Amino acid sequence: MSVRVVVADDHAAIRSGLRLILESADDVTVVGEAADGASAVANARALRPDVVLMDIRMPGTDGIAATRAVVTDRLADVLVLTTFDLDEYVFGALRAGAAGFLLKTADAATLLDAVRRVAAGEGVLAPEVTRRLLSTFARTPEQVEPEVPADVAALTDREREVLAALGQGLSNAALAGALGISEATAKTHVSRVLAKLGCTSRVQAAIRAREAGLA
Repeated sequence: MSVRVVVADDHAAIRSGLRLILESADDVTVVGEAADGASAVANARALRPDVVLMDIRMPGTDGIAATRAVVTDRLADVLVLTTFDLDEYVFGALRAGAAGFLLKTADAATLLDAVRRVAAGEGVLAPEVTRRLLSTFARTPEQVEPEVPADVAALTDREREVLAALGQGLSNAALAGALGISEATAKTHVSRVLAKLGCTSRVQAAIRAREAGLA
């Protein structure tokens, strides 16, 4: 089945280029375009794509606010694709519920792979962003042990193992292998953990894991 994508970017030439890349694949279809965040949300609501490829800096409603609206209403998964990797954009987008964050320097193969993975329920982060997250959440001996939030503490032992695995960025397949369970069971555990923590994406759960000191 083809992955349905809405492309949101305020530059028409960039939207055209992204469409060409995405539709070069037999299993990806661009069903709509948007030049600003408000249009991206409206198109997501009307077209119900699998993925919204979202720029950050757009006129009016920006990509972070649009991502939050799309994810909150469960209209689609969001893959942020931007020129900017500033902390405020990275963390803003991920906390808004983006399932992935790529820079526009990514090549066509990387972009297509990311779209497919996000559509399949995986999280995707550019290497630069992964390094930044790891650096931000790196713990030193001088730091006090983080307090485990009540909702994390309420998870079962298995669910905490799953959350820790998400904090390490493991895919469902890798998580299943690490815990000795089937991939279907891994997906079920991940869905349950996301629901219990009120997370809208695996990346949000990974951030929660690191904040709680589980990864």
